[in-house]
This record gives sequence, structure tokens and C-alpha cells, in this order.
Amino acid sequence: MNRNRKAENMIIDQLREKKAGLILEGGASRGVFTAGVLDYLMEQDFMFPYVVGVSAGACNALSYVSKQRGRSFACMAPERKEDSYKNSFKKAVRQRSIYDMDKLFNTFPNETFPYDFKSYIAYGMECEMVVTNVYTGQAEYMSEKDSPERLCNICRASSSLPVAAPMVTIDGMPYLDGGLADSIPLKHALETGHKKNVLVLTRPYGYRKKFPSEKARMYIAFFKDYPNLVKSIYYRPYYYNKRIEAVERLEREGKIFVLRPSLKSPRRTEVNREKMQAFYNHGYHTMVTEFERMKKFLDV
Repeated sequence: MNRNRKAENMIIDQLREKKAGLILEGGASRGVFTAGVLDYLMEQDFMFPYVVGVSAGACNALSYVSKQRGRSFACMAPERKEDSYKNSFKKAVRQRSIYDMDKLFNTFPNETFPYDFKSYIAYGMECEMVVTNVYTGQAEYMSEKDSPERLCNICRASSSLPVAAPMVTIDGMPYLDGGLADSIPLKHALETGHKKNVLVLTRPYGYRKKFPSEKARMYIAFFKDYPNLVKSIYYRPYYYNKRIEAVERLEREGKIFVLRPSLKSPRRTEVNREKMQAFYNHGYHTMVTEFERMKKFLDV
């Protein structure tokens, strides 16, 4: 076993003993901030034993657990034009998705930016991804250790925005973006016994969602056959804001460690690579600045 792997195992064991968890918010293109944070952690061989991610946070979580530094940013901001995952209008209508989800969750992990499933398994870390059950409107927390295909399908479901992407079927049940029911799974992390939690947000301090959502009427019409889903979507801003208030309170009390951007976040659908590179760099340097303070919080 090489020195780096020994160091990683030592950190994982220490953090497991502290019952530490890493929680990753979503935000589509804003997820490059999180990618920067995680790339620095990987450079430092600092691997959490438990990670839970939502939407873009789930995508980031997978690359972190397999320790593929740079992969998340490469997927979210590809250099080559042919690797763009934003659909043309014609293709968006045909696929019923503004993004090419097949490219993101099939072509990318299997061909363009190969996913190291063997390393994902070998590290022995627990990775959960949040999805929303369209019948119950409730969040579910899924993981997978045997099937690469099912793992990518769970991540796809966690990232499937309502209306903007079709539902994803897993084990015979349809799911959508996990952020609809649980944008910040702090409560879940606590309920599963993780007491020392580090949370990576993709919005600056003080951000609040507008309630009700400006798109509420469209969702009500589009998902009229899924009343519980409509309820979750409609009240999402209210519950998101309540969760953020709890996060800020726990942060003041020193019970949670929060990393968030101090710069204005890019649009959810941002595709300008320079802007995304700048936000990635911001995440990376934020982690550089906060690394020792985070370690002190975790007591490692």
C-alpha cells in the first residue's frame, strides 16, 4: 500500500470515528464551485467516509468517491464543442429535455469521461444520492455498489429537473430531481448518525428562494396527475428557506461547517466555460483558505 493510500485510509478512519459527513447541494452549472472544493480535498487525500449529494451535488459526489480529480469540471464544462450536452431546440423537443441526458449519464461515464467504478467500490465509502419519488413527492436516498448502470441511473434521476428532463425509472418507480423534496439533506445526514457535517452550498450567504415559485402554475398544469409531486414543488421555496435558516443557526452555534461562494453565482443553465472556470477556481481557493479551519472543526 503506498503512502498516499495509507494517508487516505487514516483520514477516512478518523472521520468515521468522528461520525463525519459531507453534504453537497445541487444547482446545475453552479456545481462547478463544489467541483473545485472537492478537487482540493482529493489533492490533500482528504476523503470523507460518508457523502450525500443532490442533483449536481450527486454528480460531484461520484467523482469524489472514485477520486477522479478534474472529472466533474470536465463533464460540466467540456472543452470540445462536440461534447456539449445542451440540446438544440429541435433535439430538446424530441427528447423532452433541455440537456442531452443520455450523453451526460451514458456517453460521458462510459466513453468521453470514463467513470472508475472499480475505485468507487475499492475506497469503501458510503455515497448516497437524493431522488424525488413522483408519486409520494418525498425524498429517497439511494446508493449502489454492484451495478455501474444503476449507479448512473440514480445520479440521472437525482439530476432530472422537472419539465426540463423526463422522469427516470428505477426499480419500476419514476423519479425526478432530488432537490424538489430535499435540496439540503442535512436532516437525513443527522438522522443516519453523522454528527460532524461539512456542507457545501452553491449560493452566497443570505440567499433565499421566492415563495411561491414563479413557475408554480406551469408545474401544477404539467404534473396534474402527480398531486404529491406538485405539492413538493410548490412548497419547495418555503422548505428550502427554512432549511437554510437552520443551517445558518447551526453554523453560528459551531455545530456544522459550511462552505459557500462569496461571489455571485452563475445561472443554473450557464454554459460559458470561462465563467464556469472562474466559479470552479473560486470553489477551489475557498477550500484552500478554509481547509485548516475545517480540519479543526472535524478535530482531525
